[in-house]
Amino acid sequence: MSTSFRRNYLIEGVSGSGKTAVATELERRGFHVVHGDRVLAYQGDPETGEPLPPERRSDDLWFLNDHHIWNPDEVRRLIADRSHPVTFFCGGSRNHQKFVHLFDAVFILEADWTTIERRLESRVDEWGAHPEERALTRELHRTGRDQPPGIRIDATRPLDEVVEDILGRCGLLGGSP
Repeated sequence: MSTSFRRNYLIEGVSGSGKTAVATELERRGFHVVHGDRVLAYQGDPETGEPLPPERRSDDLWFLNDHHIWNPDEVRRLIADRSHPVTFFCGGSRNHQKFVHLFDAVFILEADWTTIERRLESRVDEWGAHPEERALTRELHRTGRDQPPGIRIDATRPLDEVVEDILGRCGLLGGSP
C-alpha cells in the first residue's frame, strides 16, 4: 500500500517500563512496529554511529548502556518508507538526538521504581535479570538520563489502557492502521 500521509512515533522509557509489551499489543492490533532494541540496536559510537570494533567494546554495564545506539540512516529509511501509514518505533537509543526530530511524537513510558523493579526481577536472559543491571536501571530511572523529551505516559495502568492512551494521542483510537 502506498500513501503520501505518514506518521511515525517513538515509544521510549527505561528497561521494564513496558516498551516491548506496548509494541506487541500494537502489532496485535494491526499496526506496523519496529522493535528498536531487537532490530536497530547495536554497540556503536553515539556521535558517529559507527559500530564499535571488538577491541573497543567493554562488558562494563555503563559502557554498554552509553553505546547502545540505532543507525540514524536506517531510522531515516524506515521513517521514509511509505508502505505503512503509521509506524511505532519502540525501544531506546543513546543517539536519539540524531533522529528524534523526525518523529511526529515521542512517548515516554513511566512507572514508579517498585513497578519497574518487579518487572525486571521477573526477567530471564534479558536486561534487568541481574541485580547489577537493575542497579543501573534504577539510576537511569531516578535521573531520567538518556531519555528524549516527550509525552509522559503512565505505564503502571493495564496494558490496554496504556495503548489506548497512546493511540488516542495519535488520533488513532477506533480506527485501523
